[in-house]
Amino acid sequence: MSTKEAYKQKIEAEVELAQAKLAELRAEAKSSAADARIKYDEHIGELEQKVDAAKAKLKELSEASEDKWEHLKDGAENAWDKLSSAVRDTAAKLKDKFKD
Repeated sequence: MSTKEAYKQKIEAEVELAQAKLAELRAEAKSSAADARIKYDEHIGELEQKVDAAKAKLKELSEASEDKWEHLKDGAENAWDKLSSAVRDTAAKLKDKFKD
């Protein structure tokens, strides 16, 4: 397996984990009171945009030739870092803010 393919698989797995966390947040939002649900929905919408950005970078990376993908790797890592950080921060904020 090439380094490019291994890296692509790693990022795909991490994006899937972020999407699973978003699904968990959506489920929590459904069980929250109406005012809390609005806050959840706002934060989840922002996270979904970051997931889409990470997926776009991943697609760009996977379509790049072997000699060009290294240059795109930094952009993909940056998108992943932003997504990962946002998911963690948002999950922590929402859980603290809307504890039952």
